[in-house]
Amino acid sequence: MNRPLRRDAQRNRDALVEAAKQVLAERGVDAPLEAVAKRAGVAIGTLYRHFPERGDLIDAILDGKVTAWTELAREALAVDDAWEGLVRFLERTCELQARDRAFTELACMSHQSDRTEINRLIFQLVERAQRAGVLRSDVGPVDLAFFMMANSRVAEADPEQWRRHFTLMLDAFRAGPRGGPAARPS
Repeated sequence: MNRPLRRDAQRNRDALVEAAKQVLAERGVDAPLEAVAKRAGVAIGTLYRHFPERGDLIDAILDGKVTAWTELAREALAVDDAWEGLVRFLERTCELQARDRAFTELACMSHQSDRTEINRLIFQLVERAQRAGVLRSDVGPVDLAFFMMANSRVAEADPEQWRRHFTLMLDAFRAGPRGGPAARPS
């Protein structure tokens, strides 16, 4: 049976999680844990008492990121226009990536049980846009994953240019004359 943490221990744990969100957003998942402890205002031993391994700390912040990403997909599916919903999802995902270096790394980690819902929702966004004839028929969820990965690298290299890259890639995904082959309506 797990006993609740003492108040000071809970404060330290909360401070470590918040510091990890900030440090990993700035520096990625390979950021030194010493930087996390320093930002939280605790000793490195305190970090390891709460999070014996790096993965434990990453897991503590992963849930919130995956939940937020899943909510973006749900909101996108609620948009009446399939293309607008897909674009909104991709743009907001890319905005997260531009602000948070760890977001893409965390989202791509092999926590398949945590990603089942987001994968299902992305698949629905793709199918919906293809049924509406606005997304190329040869674009699939894996293409969206590569799109987001590429855009995150652009944001990392030059944070001011990711929107330009985003717009160019959207044009390539769009069905019809400006994009590639038209989607086949189902």
